[in-house]
Amino acid sequence: MRRLPVYFSVRIEPGCDIVGPKPMSSVERPVTKPRPVYLSLLRIRLPLPGIVSILHRISGAGLFLVGLPLLLVSMQWSLASPESFEALRATLANPLAKIVLIGLIWAYVHHFCAGIRYLLLDIHQFIDLKPTRQSSAVVLVVSLGLTLIIGALLW
Repeated sequence: MRRLPVYFSVRIEPGCDIVGPKPMSSVERPVTKPRPVYLSLLRIRLPLPGIVSILHRISGAGLFLVGLPLLLVSMQWSLASPESFEALRATLANPLAKIVLIGLIWAYVHHFCAGIRYLLLDIHQFIDLKPTRQSSAVVLVVSLGLTLIIGALLW
């Protein structure tokens, strides 16, 4: 069990009815281990479940901040008139637009697969270390594989 450092000492002085903590001098204080000044986040190596967790958050944020507005604008353009629908089709035929769509497809598929993994973890399935790492690898492989298949059909 870890003991917390004590910065106060109890002293009983003669003739004093009140006993209480008095501050310790800096000489009496125990020396604590200095905290790191600079923590390089690029040097920290996350395990695979941590990477999947961060990608799950990034994909959710991307879908909300980029995917949803693009979906709403696309729906508005496609339903406004036949001419605006053709303009939308021409815009989506651009290779840059297809790359953005493939990125959004990956975000959706990864978020879906990782969400199923987290639902299984919530019901205490694959909770041990080895199955957790294996399920993380399955999420990455399945999401990338489905993205490649859908991207090939889209292109």
